[in-house]
Amino acid sequence: MVGRKRTVSPRSSRRRTGSENDEPDIYQQMLTEAGVSAPEHDSPERPLKRRRPGGSQPKVPRSDHSNEPSRTSAQLDTQKSDGGGDDDDDDEDIEFQDVVLPTPTMQTMELESDDETDEDEDEDVQFQHVDFTSSLPDTETAAGKSNNLELNLTAHLSAASLSRRPGHRRKPISKEERERRIDIHRAHLLCLLSHVARRNHWCNDERVQESLRPHLTDKTVDFLNPGPHLPQFGQAESLKNGLRQAADVWKAQFKITERGLRRALWAEDKEQLQRYEPADDLDSCLDRADFREAAKKLQGSRDVGAQLYCALLRSVGVRTRLVCSLQPLSFGSSAPTLPRAAERAPKTTRSDGTRDALAQYEARAASAGMSTGSAGGTSARRRLGHPNATAYNFQPRPAAPKEWRAFGSPIRIRESAHPVYWVEVLDTGHQKWQPADPVVTGTSWKPRALEPPVADKENMLAYVVAFEADGTAADVTRRYAKAYTAKTRRLRVETALNDGGQWWRRALQPFRRRHPTDLDQIEENELTGLEAREPMPRNVQDFKDHPVFALERHMRRHEVLVPGAKPSGTVGAGSRGPLEKIYRRRDVRIARSAEKWFRLGREVKPNEIPAKWLPKRARPRGFGVDDTDKADGDEDAGTPIYTMEQTILYEPRPVRDGRVTKNKFGNIEVYVPSMIPKGAVHIVHEHAARAAFIAGADYAPALTGFQFKGRQGTAVLNGIVVAKEFEAAVRCVIDGLADVEQEMEDGRRRLAALKLWRRLLMGLRIRERIWSGVDEEERKEADREAEMEAALANAESDVTDEFDMVVDSEGEGGGFVLE
Repeated sequence: MVGRKRTVSPRSSRRRTGSENDEPDIYQQMLTEAGVSAPEHDSPERPLKRRRPGGSQPKVPRSDHSNEPSRTSAQLDTQKSDGGGDDDDDDEDIEFQDVVLPTPTMQTMELESDDETDEDEDEDVQFQHVDFTSSLPDTETAAGKSNNLELNLTAHLSAASLSRRPGHRRKPISKEERERRIDIHRAHLLCLLSHVARRNHWCNDERVQESLRPHLTDKTVDFLNPGPHLPQFGQAESLKNGLRQAADVWKAQFKITERGLRRALWAEDKEQLQRYEPADDLDSCLDRADFREAAKKLQGSRDVGAQLYCALLRSVGVRTRLVCSLQPLSFGSSAPTLPRAAERAPKTTRSDGTRDALAQYEARAASAGMSTGSAGGTSARRRLGHPNATAYNFQPRPAAPKEWRAFGSPIRIRESAHPVYWVEVLDTGHQKWQPADPVVTGTSWKPRALEPPVADKENMLAYVVAFEADGTAADVTRRYAKAYTAKTRRLRVETALNDGGQWWRRALQPFRRRHPTDLDQIEENELTGLEAREPMPRNVQDFKDHPVFALERHMRRHEVLVPGAKPSGTVGAGSRGPLEKIYRRRDVRIARSAEKWFRLGREVKPNEIPAKWLPKRARPRGFGVDDTDKADGDEDAGTPIYTMEQTILYEPRPVRDGRVTKNKFGNIEVYVPSMIPKGAVHIVHEHAARAAFIAGADYAPALTGFQFKGRQGTAVLNGIVVAKEFEAAVRCVIDGLADVEQEMEDGRRRLAALKLWRRLLMGLRIRERIWSGVDEEERKEADREAEMEAALANAESDVTDEFDMVVDSEGEGGGFVLE
């Protein structure tokens, strides 16, 4: 109870009865909220109001002739029942005056001030919620403590630094790690494609379709198969009504009891992968028998529900696709990882928790009972602060019982709010595939409602593949992605490989139709139109590597805008950032230095102003580069770069009188075929230089490039450049050299064969000379023995490995362990 302390005036005091005080009404409301029963009419006399302990109040002076103030037995009994005693610490500073007590049925209240403003002060008293089970603070101990304020700036700064300390920072991946992730991403894609193809094949199972067909009425089947006599609008509306009725039936009968496919996450280390435990409610449909059983029971994961719904529609003759949003492992550096396992406290059973709570409650009750009977203790009744609080029968309100889940109630599975599997139905009137999802979102004809947000950790839309009943598949990601070019394309493998989607097209080649139909061409035109009509991105980050739009801040080192490029719009970098101009990607050009253009067979036009100046790259100190070696002005000016429009095709000096123009190194630079001089020819052969030398023709080795190893480049010479009139002679000499080389190779092989034959003949002659004086029978016996010895030498030994054992000569154990 919070209020202002009131001092007692030493001049006079007045008494007021309980009927004139407004406090009992306020206390009555407080007691009602605390769950205390109301007092009886025949309640005992209320005790005198006690002063607050610990307050600095002036004592009333006693007269010299007065003794200790006399108190009646009723007052003593009332004070004892209130928890006080003669040795109460709270009453040590309180002294009473000699007053004339009224009749016992009346309550006497002693005012602490003689001013008339005391009534207003009582009305300003405010109350707080008091914990009746906790003990009051020891005022004497608190008063004895030091009131000095301690200011520790070091602790404050350390606490602030701890609060500002960032969380777990992920290390950037290396180039090798990125390449490994790309390979894993591609392998995972192939596995998922095979998985969806198998599930699509299960949807054509006759036994599954027979068990599902009776769930649809004839009226629904008629709606799902509109007649050709209806117009386009009528066929579309009939199909919509049929899908709506089928979705209502399916949603009412199919129950989700397991977890379906979810987004794959990376493990940061091997220990995290070893500690990973899959959920207990994973999809248990692993083979066709389980799929047939799920069709009978109509329960399983929501993925199985979408697959069975596809089989249901196919069973009644509706041309249906099974659509899956593949969830492969991401290859980017910011790929999501498995959540870190937090250190959890050991789990306690429900009985242990109940036993601990009961023990705490008994301990609190015992302490409360002891404090009530003791002189200096504080009970719940006394802490209420009301003079007549002891007359109330206070009972603690029991806690509300917890609601326990019934054993038969369904278990809620937390998954993404967007599906991974759904179906597409062909609208024959408009020749267009329309999506339908009866399990998760319950929508149809709404492709944009099936894309999950970027922050969804359970689902990611990057590859959406639709499988038809004949096993053919098509990539329909552009139909469901709201920002395919700006966001979704970055999650796909064509961005990582930078091959224009060539690998992904090869992966889908086994599932494509050999001869595209008219419906396939209509769908391809539709998807291309959706990609072309994609609006301009709204934030700065989406403009990076965008194939249509570009910002100057995202341009690379060698990219510049064409002169006179007009912006297509502006975008703001945040609410307070400046507006930046948006340009078309077709207005961006690649600029190169004059040396690089020369290696591409082009040279810069004379008197061309560079499109851009590239600053020199910073070289680390102490790497063999001295500051005195830098040329004056080169480091400050940088490298000028030019666009392709500022260059022309390089034309080398033509060959005259059979002489080829060479550079200072004695060769000629031929990086591209257009750099071959007029009247010359490039002959690529390992013996070309030798043939030209034998023929007496002037030639120059062709420099076709450089091979870089480490920080040094090595020139690559491939073939020669000679005058065109010497080409025939040089090629004839090359053919002659090739024939001579072939003859030399044949001579070497002939000589090696003759050496082997000579060795064989010499061995036969020696054998014949040794066995010349031996009989035929003895010779055969010797040959037989030689064959047996050779067979025994090559046969496996039956002898044990005892001879190879290490014998303990000191212990003399004979190969056994001595005890």
